[in-house]
Amino acid sequence: MKSKSLLILFLIVLAFSSQAQNERKFVRQGNNYYESAMKDSVKLDTIQFNKAEIEYRKALEKKPDDPKWNFNLADALYKQKKYEESAEKFKDIADRTSDNIEKSRALHNMGNSMLMNNKLDESIAAYKEALRNNPKDLETKYNLLYAMNMKKKQQEQQKKDQDKNKDQKKDQKKDQDKKDQNKDQKKDQDKNKDQQNKDQQEQQNKISKQNAEQMLQALENSEKKIQEKVKKIQALKAQSKNVEKDW
Repeated sequence: MKSKSLLILFLIVLAFSSQAQNERKFVRQGNNYYESAMKDSVKLDTIQFNKAEIEYRKALEKKPDDPKWNFNLADALYKQKKYEESAEKFKDIADRTSDNIEKSRALHNMGNSMLMNNKLDESIAAYKEALRNNPKDLETKYNLLYAMNMKKKQQEQQKKDQDKNKDQKKDQKKDQDKKDQNKDQKKDQDKNKDQQNKDQQEQQNKISKQNAEQMLQALENSEKKIQEKVKKIQALKAQSKNVEKDW
C-alpha cells in the first residue's frame, strides 16, 4: 500500500513538474521574442512583441496570478502601443501586490501608458501614487514633471485656442454688424428713393392736373369767344334782314 501511494505521489509530482516546465517554456519563448524585438533599435518590431504576448498568455492560462508573467504581458502590450490594455494590466498588478516597490513599478508603467495615450491627468495621478510607494524613484519624478509640463502646455494651448475663438467671434460679430449696417443703409436709401419717386410722381400728377385745368380753361375761353362770334354774326344777319324789310 505504501509503495503504491508513493508511486501515485511520485506521478503527481511528475505531472506538476511537467506542467510547470510547459509554463516556463511559454515564458522563456515569450522572453526570447521580447528580447529579439528589443534588439532592433531602428524600428519597433510589433510582430515579435505580439508573439511574446501570445506566449505569456499561454503561461498565464496555467498560472494566472503570477506577478512577473503578468508584468511581462503588460510590457508586451505597451510595446505594441496597446496603451489602454497595458494601463489596465499594470493597474491590476498594482492592486494585487502589497510590495511597495513592485506597486511603484506597476504604477510607473501605468503612468507611461496613460501618458502615451494622451491621458495626462490619469498619468499624473499614477506617477504621484507611484512616488507615494517609492519616494526615491528619480525616473518617476522625471516622468511626473514631464507630464505636468505637457499638461501646462496643453492648458496654454487651450487658452490660446479659446482666445482665438473669442477673437474670431468678435470679428464675425463686427462683420455681421457691418452687414446689418449696410442693410440698414440700403433700406434707408431704398426708402429715400421710394419717397423721391413718390414725390416726383405727386409733382408730375400735380403738374398734369394744372395742365389739364389750364387746357380746360383755354377750351372754355375759346368756346366763349366762338359763342361771342356766333352771336355777333347772328346779330349782323338780323340787322341785315331788318334793313331789307324797311326798303
